Amino acid sequence: MAGVEQIKVEAGEAGMRLDRWFKAHFPGLGFGHLQKLLRSGQVRVDGARAKSDTRVEPGQTVRVPPLAVDRKGGAPLTQRGLRGIDDAEALARMTLYEDEKVFVFDKPSGLAVQGGSGVTRSVDSMLEALRNKKGEKPRLVHRLDRDTSGALVVARTRLAAMKLAEAFRGRDAQKTYWALVKGVPKNREDKISTWIVREQTPDGDRMRVARHGEDGADHAVSYYRVVEQAGQTLAWLEMEPHTGRTHQLRVHTAHIGHPIIGDPKYFEADTNWDFPGGIQNRLHLHARRIVIPHPGGGKIDVTAPLPPHMRQSWGLLGFDEASAGEE
Repeated sequence: MAGVEQIKVEAGEAGMRLDRWFKAHFPGLGFGHLQKLLRSGQVRVDGARAKSDTRVEPGQTVRVPPLAVDRKGGAPLTQRGLRGIDDAEALARMTLYEDEKVFVFDKPSGLAVQGGSGVTRSVDSMLEALRNKKGEKPRLVHRLDRDTSGALVVARTRLAAMKLAEAFRGRDAQKTYWALVKGVPKNREDKISTWIVREQTPDGDRMRVARHGEDGADHAVSYYRVVEQAGQTLAWLEMEPHTGRTHQLRVHTAHIGHPIIGDPKYFEADTNWDFPGGIQNRLHLHARRIVIPHPGGGKIDVTAPLPPHMRQSWGLLGFDEASAGEE
């Protein structure tokens, strides 16, 4: 942005918290940065100072000072957009939420969470740039697949890492994903319960549905609901994994006959199915929201904006993000 903007609140934004309003308009703006702007009075509503929980109403004007991010989602980084940016700057631009104990990053599709074969840069390696004065490096407490975008929780201290990891193990974390899948499930809402096992293939390790009692198999449970659909060709699913198995949602959607669009491992389309025109052949799976107990008390509730390739698909299909009915 070149200078100060005065943005009017729209009718569909009635009663929205100011921090959520900023998240919708400037998804790349970090929570900590917004708090500083509010405390210093640089953000105002109808000329008055405001707080993050201030409720905005249609017709009000929000004063937005110059920001280092673009409006309407220009800020969510892509893997390509990371090139030429040092680790500290990249992480700052990926930050959705931060306090003295926790970060929540908006991980781009294509960026690995941890190092491995062929990985030159990962979130874990980038966290070296955020070591504190005591030499303590922020710690990963859960994972996302390399090609899955969205909310990734990172602990800033050893104690916070222990508490957050315990919350994930104890299934106290509520994880919501958005996916675009082939076809439309018969049941609008359902539970998928299977056993999953890792197997080696010529193309590398992958997971498959297994029999109960098979060596190495783990129980996996996922829930889904159909939010919108494009005829009988594609469906937007909101999914919640009850367990946290590797590739769980990808395996489960393929298992019920509705693989995720752009999945290089588990999408096996028949010869009569044409890839929809204009939609990028990239994994359409996004960690949309994370709700987890905060290590210091209370809860963290963070939503990640759609990555560019999924935002493009939603636009082409006429899907409205508001249809998900998020609180």
